[in-house]
Amino acid sequence: MLRKKLLLMIVILGSNVPVFAINAKNSVPAVPVVTLKPTAAQEEAGKYISQYLLQNHYRKVSVNDSLSRQILNRYIENLDGSKSYFVASEVESLHHVYGNRIDDEFLSGKANAGFGVYNFFLKRAKEKMRYMRAVADTVHFNFSIPETLDLDRKADPWPADRRQLSELWKKELKYQWFNLKYSGENNKTIRQTLSKSFTNRLNLLNRQKPEDAFQAYTYALTTSFDPHTSYFSPDEYENFQIDMSRSLEGIGAKLQTESEYTVVNEIIAGGPAFKSNLLKKGDKIIGVGQGRSGNITDVSGWRINDVVRLIRGKKGTIVRLKVFPANQGGRGPAKIVLLQRDKVDLLEQAAKKSIIQLNGEKIGVITIPSFYLDFEGQQQNAGNYNSTSRDVTRILNELKNEGVEGLVIDLRDNGGGSLEESVNVTGLFIPNGPVVQISNSTGGKMVLRDEDRRVLYSGPLAVLVNRYSASASEIFAAAIQDYGRGVVIGERTFGKGTVQSIIKLTRPFSFFGKQPDLGQIKLTVAKFYRISGGSTQHKGVLPDIIMPSMIDTALVGEDTYSSSLPWSTLSRSFYRPTADVSPEEITLLRHKQQERSSKNRFYQAYLHDLSILNQIRKKKAVSLQDSAFKSETERIKLIEGLWSADTDSTNGKNRDVLLNQSAAVVSDIIDLKAAQRETVTRTLPSLN
Repeated sequence: MLRKKLLLMIVILGSNVPVFAINAKNSVPAVPVVTLKPTAAQEEAGKYISQYLLQNHYRKVSVNDSLSRQILNRYIENLDGSKSYFVASEVESLHHVYGNRIDDEFLSGKANAGFGVYNFFLKRAKEKMRYMRAVADTVHFNFSIPETLDLDRKADPWPADRRQLSELWKKELKYQWFNLKYSGENNKTIRQTLSKSFTNRLNLLNRQKPEDAFQAYTYALTTSFDPHTSYFSPDEYENFQIDMSRSLEGIGAKLQTESEYTVVNEIIAGGPAFKSNLLKKGDKIIGVGQGRSGNITDVSGWRINDVVRLIRGKKGTIVRLKVFPANQGGRGPAKIVLLQRDKVDLLEQAAKKSIIQLNGEKIGVITIPSFYLDFEGQQQNAGNYNSTSRDVTRILNELKNEGVEGLVIDLRDNGGGSLEESVNVTGLFIPNGPVVQISNSTGGKMVLRDEDRRVLYSGPLAVLVNRYSASASEIFAAAIQDYGRGVVIGERTFGKGTVQSIIKLTRPFSFFGKQPDLGQIKLTVAKFYRISGGSTQHKGVLPDIIMPSMIDTALVGEDTYSSSLPWSTLSRSFYRPTADVSPEEITLLRHKQQERSSKNRFYQAYLHDLSILNQIRKKKAVSLQDSAFKSETERIKLIEGLWSADTDSTNGKNRDVLLNQSAAVVSDIIDLKAAQRETVTRTLPSLN
């Protein structure tokens, strides 16, 4: 018996030797599995990646066994975050073989350990797909029994043996069945869809290349320094350049890989996804279909480059995406998003204005989707180049002519953009002075300032933010808050206070003519700090008045990354607060908002539904009982549908509850300032 257990635990994990399956019955090795090995170009790239990380990254890391174990833990979690491929003894073996080895290889730029782990992962992943395909063809589930599946298994132990693993696989299959059922499919098509999906996944695993292993390993390596540092292969960098130039016809979204999913990382302002308001940051894309009725191809586990190629297409054509919405907390069912491909429309990306009539007052709203700047037009000194500050200047003058008495700057979902434009827009609301501090990896500090003494708008001001407000948005909101220029409303922002630089990996010289490109590395090289001294990193900007959004904040934000750089401080810049809104006045405004919102049935209904949604999200397990699954699914759909629309189609009323509440706060500021002026006027005669 002891010999049998020992044989079951034996795993040959070397990256440069075949991996053998061990037959516990007779100890005869099975047919060797073909292993992936790093190419010469990848080995060369690995050396440069190591050098840049050690010499130029903002975070200075000690290369030792502790780092080795961190990288391995992150790598295993990336490959098997659901703990559904490996059993406990196999994870223990991986740590025994590679736990103290990766740091030594890292110093020499080698990736043998990474390939060894990936080869073993492929072996186990193929076993799972073969099992799932076989069971999908024959299984008959009992949907009436009370049973649950843990969706977040990070804190769960690894399955103790293959029996526990197969039980977990059956539950996963049952969950996928439910998702398809409540997406509108019947039992026959569900069985066909699942079987086809697992077959495609198995074929994909059989077609893995050295690039797949290298990308997976280097991602674990670079993100151990911080979550925004990454390596681009030559193909990936080409896609990155296309995304940055906004030139290719598509849906206007940046994508990234998380485990086996392709995840929406950014909705580009002005693109089809942005205009439709149907696709959100954090949505998981699990299928892509061409046209209004073409078959949807399962893309779970696909290379991101292949998913991108499937989504791109000619202007005017239709693409359908099957997604797990981020607002559902990773729970099913999937929904179909239909988009018409187009180029990014810079006019749609531009800042826009609207006016809210409230209590007899006009409240202006300027929505800024991103901090954009036409760099080429600026360099050529073109008279009509696009920039956020130019557009906001024009809009402010228009709103003043229309008689607005207060203003809301809406930065929700604004992921950042041009640092220069963030500073310039801030300058429209404050006298001259510092806006943001930047610290580099050597301890040097630079302060970016507004040099223009003019203040274009000096009236009551609020800045509306949410969890997706990041980077340049946080700089603007923080400066307005630090100067006391206005009130920040919403929820804590993303917390991305770091600066990245893209560096091409180039050989110093070559004796052999044209050689393969080595790719690029995106490296974190600096950190943003508020003028008051605290960083926007990790903590983000905390609003003066809290108003929660429908975003699942447990899954979104810099603090959700285990390797994010910490919050820190440096010396305060010298600046003179405008003190348009004092701390005492903010306390008063907060009380007024609480009193008003407690009597607002619409806002209270919103908070009630959000509370229910958060309760569902917080559940670690999902029910695999038909009645409970159906009830929860329908509740999620109802809440998401009710609060995702900005306007009520029946009467055209603005349903943007947070914007309306923010406008009410600005109205309070208007009344507060009017009362102060009246008090001053009454006291003037006694001063003469």
